[in-house]
Amino acid sequence: MNDWNLCEQERPSRVTRRAVLGAGAGIALASALTAWVGNRSALAQVTVAPKGRETGRDVLVNIFLRGAADGLSLVVPYGEDEYFKARPTLALAAPKKGNAGSALDLNGFFGLHPALSPLLPLYKGGTLAVLHAVGSGDQTRSHFEAMATMERGEFKEAGREARGWLARHFDTVPGSASPLRAVAFGAIMPDTLRGATSATAVNSLSDLQIKTPRPELETALHAMYATGPDAVSIAGRETIAAMDTLRKIDPANYKPANGATYPATGLGDGLKQTACLVKAGVGLEAAFLDRGGWDTHVGQGGATGWLALQLDDVAKSLAAFAQDLGKDRDRVTVIVQTEFGRRVVENSSLGTDHGRASAMFVWGGSVNGGKVHGDWPGLKPGQLEEPGDLRVMTDYRAVLAEILAKRCGNAAGLDKVFPGANMDAKKFLGVVRS
Repeated sequence: MNDWNLCEQERPSRVTRRAVLGAGAGIALASALTAWVGNRSALAQVTVAPKGRETGRDVLVNIFLRGAADGLSLVVPYGEDEYFKARPTLALAAPKKGNAGSALDLNGFFGLHPALSPLLPLYKGGTLAVLHAVGSGDQTRSHFEAMATMERGEFKEAGREARGWLARHFDTVPGSASPLRAVAFGAIMPDTLRGATSATAVNSLSDLQIKTPRPELETALHAMYATGPDAVSIAGRETIAAMDTLRKIDPANYKPANGATYPATGLGDGLKQTACLVKAGVGLEAAFLDRGGWDTHVGQGGATGWLALQLDDVAKSLAAFAQDLGKDRDRVTVIVQTEFGRRVVENSSLGTDHGRASAMFVWGGSVNGGKVHGDWPGLKPGQLEEPGDLRVMTDYRAVLAEILAKRCGNAAGLDKVFPGANMDAKKFLGVVRS
């Protein structure tokens, strides 16, 4: 029997573990100690990756738009007549001064959806890059299959790789000891990080904190584990130290910098907590967030409507993140991607069906922004992929590989992260700088 289960009557002259835990003060702590005896406490590892012991690589923030976001609405090819012919109801107007519902000009051919207006200053400031006609080789047009393909870093035939591409990246580069090396904000671990031993999935950073109902009981916990060479005492001290560290970076008390205001949404809150971790210097190397609701078969809307509301959240969340980070943006790269795009022609339900290629955004201090990267296939019937989809011109893995090579210290291990892709510098698009 573990010594914290000894009856209180056996040691009347001191605070016992059972007395404190039985009072309900450390139920979470007891569970943690039981799991971590003989090993360094997972939470305690946060304390051994203080500021100043970061890897020197960028923090990679991956935002996945689940449901297949319509790239032709996110980044509008207003310079092509076929776009307006294919979408008599849903097409956004070409940029026009004074027309709040028109696309926002990027380069004389492409324009942003007006709901993405908070991102336009980032584009003009050179920190936001846009890519179009990006995708995988998946031909199923199934959300499940296409997401699995991308999250496992494959081109098609999802399932050959059991682990996520970020997990394989972590296998090939030395990293921090922190259990917060990779954090996914959500109830379950995404496939992108599946298999990563140093990844944590949480709805909120507050889930990682151990709370006591009364201050005096927390004091007793500190005293109880203050000394002792046994594994339980050591794990107790490390866990309590980690609890104190996490309390200091509690997002509930975190104040965004530079006047940034995050939307009160899941994505906004997740990016706020990500900024908190970036600034705290706890060894974070990757954060994963997702945003659902992009399967717009019905009532998609144009300048306003369902899709516009979705984009409004993404734009305001990312703009707030950029504003909050300030100079810390120089060590952060954000990827916004989706599993596939939508059919070029609108359907009879004023929506769009499953398609192929879509758009991607990359933001950060080392991004070659202010440019729409990649080749454009065109929207004429002979240029489309059957049965009427935007053709994939850029393998999404080329974008990820370039970021890993130039910003995340993994130029030598790309063949392990993306087996069979033969990714090298010759295939890079110049989206980021080294």
